Amino acid sequence: MKFTKLGRVAAIAAAGALLLSSCAANEGGGDNSDDNGGDETTSLSGTLNGVGASSIGAASEAWVAGFQTANDGVTVNYDAQGSGAGREAFVGGGADFAGSDAVLDAGEESSLCTADGYPINLPIYISPIAVVFNLDGIDELNMDAATITQIFKGEITNWNDEAIASQNEGVELPDQAISPVYRSDDSGTSENLADYLHAVAPDDWTEEPSGTWPWDGGEGAQQTSGVVDAVSNNVGTFGYVDASRADGLGTVALQVGDEYVPYSAEAAAAVVDASPIEDGRPDGDLAVEIDRTTTEPGVYPAVLVAYAIACSTYEDAAKGELVQEYLTYITSEDGQQVAADAAGSAPLSSTLRDQITESISQMAG
Repeated sequence: MKFTKLGRVAAIAAAGALLLSSCAANEGGGDNSDDNGGDETTSLSGTLNGVGASSIGAASEAWVAGFQTANDGVTVNYDAQGSGAGREAFVGGGADFAGSDAVLDAGEESSLCTADGYPINLPIYISPIAVVFNLDGIDELNMDAATITQIFKGEITNWNDEAIASQNEGVELPDQAISPVYRSDDSGTSENLADYLHAVAPDDWTEEPSGTWPWDGGEGAQQTSGVVDAVSNNVGTFGYVDASRADGLGTVALQVGDEYVPYSAEAAAAVVDASPIEDGRPDGDLAVEIDRTTTEPGVYPAVLVAYAIACSTYEDAAKGELVQEYLTYITSEDGQQVAADAAGSAPLSSTLRDQITESISQMAG
């Protein structure tokens, strides 16, 4: 496989994406028949192993089911160990692709790639990060970034603190201790939340954003499911999760400009569409530089973009073809709708999807 210059095979890839998407769309009834009653089959075969972000767990289950139904000779395994584990596995050659809520740094290498190949980051999933809590009788609160940071740092310790009460007039806040919960594993969700808080409240969130939680105190929990369990099972808790896992928990509307914006797929997609691709990335790499400090109405800046990390060219050409076809499906219009239905994510915009399709198409020359 060879990674060619941009634009060489976009038309061929678009046709292939359309065919693959139509196959995947037929999986809902459990058969692979076309509109005329005939059977559609593909010649793809083999096994793909992915490791990475737990935030895309629900979407990945739906993607795997759709892709395997359309390609019954293929097995896709996705182990949601966390973003850090995914990047480590991909770099070390232990996974064919990674899922990560934080990009792989430019210049990093993987033993899976050819000598003239390199890792690329491709957006596959957009979702708000929900700041969540557990209080009896309260479903939503307003907070600015400074207040959220001070709670996580242990500087605001009670739910009826004036910093919270002043932003929630008319809400009867309890005289109760706040118990922060954070991700104890290396987490892209943590890094994205930290990136937002550091950008908007730098005097409070003073540490450089990373996937490792910087503050002592509170309760550490493994992966998204661990945070959900810790917050759900204890009144007074305060944490953060991918919004697909926030059902049943109280959620925080973030201050953006002069308004408070609750999370939604639409508000998350809006801030991504308004953000540029990072400078200095190699051909085909589409790492997005989120504008966390925007004050545009209706945007939700605490958003994560999950990436598929793959090789521009693979040493194993057959494996590279499988990765290419899988990524073509999950980033197609049909694949994005499958994720939205399963996880409540925001489908990629047509503009971003076209860029991704072009990048994927150039993985085969």
